Amino acid sequence: MEDLSEPLLAAIIGRITRTADLNSLSLVSKQMYNVEAEERGSIHVGCGLHPATEALSSLCSRFPNLWKVEINYSGWTHNQGKQLDNQGLHVLSSHCPLLKDLTLSFCSYIDDSGLDYLSYCKKLMVLRLNFVRAISSSGLLSVAVGCKSLSTFHLVDCLNVSSVEWLEYLGRAGSLEELVVKDCKGISQYDLLKFGPGWTKLQKFEFEINDYYWLSGALDRSYVPGYPYKYDICCENMKDLRLAHIITEPEIGLRFLLRKCKALEKLCLDYVIGINDGEMIALFQNCSNLRSISLRLMPRRCDFSFRTPLTDDSLKALSLCCPMLQVVQLTFTFCCSKWPTEIGFTQKGIVTLIQTCPIRALMLNGASILKDEGMKDLSSAQFLEALELVDCKGITDVGMSFIVRAPCLTSLTLRKCKNVTNVGMAELVRSQKLESLTVIGCRLISHEAVQGAAKSVNYSANPENFDSLKGVK
Repeated sequence: MEDLSEPLLAAIIGRITRTADLNSLSLVSKQMYNVEAEERGSIHVGCGLHPATEALSSLCSRFPNLWKVEINYSGWTHNQGKQLDNQGLHVLSSHCPLLKDLTLSFCSYIDDSGLDYLSYCKKLMVLRLNFVRAISSSGLLSVAVGCKSLSTFHLVDCLNVSSVEWLEYLGRAGSLEELVVKDCKGISQYDLLKFGPGWTKLQKFEFEINDYYWLSGALDRSYVPGYPYKYDICCENMKDLRLAHIITEPEIGLRFLLRKCKALEKLCLDYVIGINDGEMIALFQNCSNLRSISLRLMPRRCDFSFRTPLTDDSLKALSLCCPMLQVVQLTFTFCCSKWPTEIGFTQKGIVTLIQTCPIRALMLNGASILKDEGMKDLSSAQFLEALELVDCKGITDVGMSFIVRAPCLTSLTLRKCKNVTNVGMAELVRSQKLESLTVIGCRLISHEAVQGAAKSVNYSANPENFDSLKGVK
């Protein structure tokens, strides 16, 4: 190894991705130690950093070309020593001139003073703040003003952030291409409207706020009746949009994005109260590039009926207007299997969509409308490669005998499908066509029955909790 040139060693090291392997490689020789140190561009540290500030300073000195740093204290306890504090961010800002990507997770001792140090990281492009609860809007404004190159910003579970001067500043700067705001109760969907001209360049946006949004008669407490909310906003570059757990009635709020985005490729709407067929049809008619859609729906009062808000009319528009659609995920929550009309879609509507578009991956959760006959129809889907069935009570072993006929199916996942038994698994074993099989919480399927049903098998008899199964918080 010592006869190899440094450029060749650098090329070898560049192909190694596991941190443990890089650490082992650096022990081979002094030359390898030095080359690896020069080539190391990223580190991931957390509970094992002792003493925190001194250890980080040592790492930054050893690896002078760091451009990506992740600091994660998930699961930390006081017995594990002191966490990294504001001085740690001072070390990063002064020792890592190439820093472009920083993630801080569960950092309890970092506050606005620490974020002030980050404002000196002039090359910082990506900043993710997860559960950093001591920071406030003041610190975020310092980052927005100082980090002119910021293009990706994630703010998750930061409860002390309320005012949005930082958001207005980032909007005027117009540098952000990706913005994620989740579980920050001080930031409402109407605050996001203040992002203003920043929407023009944004390509990915995600907003989620967990509250009692799903209760009957729940209201958005941030809505101010009579306030002149403005929606004259351009977002023609948006490709990836996720809205979750929000109420958009009587005021439209962030639902306005559905009327504006024409370049969408990925859409995820999780329990957005207020969506309707007319709006979704108009969206699909404008988004011919849509490749992936995920809808989580629960029944609401719709005129004289009680059902999920979207019907087959939306599915028909989706199949006619989005010829590039490849991924479909449909989740139905709080829908009683004894009352199939609580689901606005029909089995025929779903099957027609899958047969019309080149769907490669399909997930159906709580789709009590899907029966074995529907599985027979799905088996003729020419492009279907991956199928996931969750809490689908209408599927039995007969359905398994049908679905194995799908010409391209290689991956099957069954979660809480209580009417599929070992007999159905025997059908999969006989077919010998699956690459991957996952079975979780299906009480009539044994561990022995899934053996040999696919090249890769994942099995668990333990049922998942409701929140995990349905994505309800």
